[in-house]
Amino acid sequence: MPEHQRQPVFQRNQALEELLAEINTLLAPAEKQLVEKVTVPQYPTIIVVGAPRSGTTLLMQWLASLGYFAYPTNLLSRFFGAPAVGAKIQLLLTDPRYNFNDEFFDFSTPVAFESNLGKTQGVLAPNEFWYFWRRFIPNEEPRPLSDEELKAIDGEGLVAELAAIESVFEKPFAMKGLIMEFNIPSLFHILPKALFINIRRHPLYNIQSLLEAREKYYGTRQGWYSVKPAEYEMLKGLHPIEQVTGQVYYTNRAIQQGLDQIHPSNVISIRYEDFCAAPSDLFNLIRSHFTLLGDSLNGEYQGPTQFEPRNHLRLSDNEIAMIMASYERFSGEKLSV
Repeated sequence: MPEHQRQPVFQRNQALEELLAEINTLLAPAEKQLVEKVTVPQYPTIIVVGAPRSGTTLLMQWLASLGYFAYPTNLLSRFFGAPAVGAKIQLLLTDPRYNFNDEFFDFSTPVAFESNLGKTQGVLAPNEFWYFWRRFIPNEEPRPLSDEELKAIDGEGLVAELAAIESVFEKPFAMKGLIMEFNIPSLFHILPKALFINIRRHPLYNIQSLLEAREKYYGTRQGWYSVKPAEYEMLKGLHPIEQVTGQVYYTNRAIQQGLDQIHPSNVISIRYEDFCAAPSDLFNLIRSHFTLLGDSLNGEYQGPTQFEPRNHLRLSDNEIAMIMASYERFSGEKLSV
């Protein structure tokens, strides 16, 4: 659905868009100088993938809260055309090393574990970083890219910018990769030291959450929300419940097929429910995979012991029955509650 059909809170602020375009253009020469000083990221770049409403935002908030990783903040995202310069500005405003008489104490609020359809609040809260990705990848929305589009990706530019950001923060960089999750082997070719973390949620609750996201975003279930798998043309003519069921199933299948083509050392797969029960287990997995990738992640886990999974059925019996039937039709597998 067109942008004007989104709910007001999700529509773009045109004045902000114009100001950001001007600022990033002005900063471009300084960014070029920083990018020229580095070549590739020193550490593994963490790329979070998963179906929409599977827990990717919670996972990013958790990574952000640990202190071991740099990540695209709401502040950094506004410097999408000059992120290394933006990283230096962020350090100036928020890093305790540069604190002077608490002049900017209100910039240093802790990362909260709340969001509104992936949108977070707070200067240092994680951001989707869409505008940054779109500088290098020829698509506006997350969908499979054609061979011609894959050839048009500015891989060198992407790697150079990530290396520049990392060099400022002096930490591994973590971000969502939903815009490329249908072409994971191609992204792996660009970033061979990347560590992909794939989070999967029980399909029934994932589908329910995605239906609710449509209602929240558009005020109706009719508008397509988020990623478009290769089967989009087939799905878009179906009932909204069938659309979303197929969207979750085919997205998860495409991600897994992509991950199966890259080295196991570069992949962590985790269930949303298991992550909520014991997030420290994922931290230990990340640390072991960093070792496999020739790096290290020192320090002990000091994050939350658990999260409350938001898996509570709110759909009617008829809606659940339609989801179960649709999922079996698409996958050939029965879906249990």
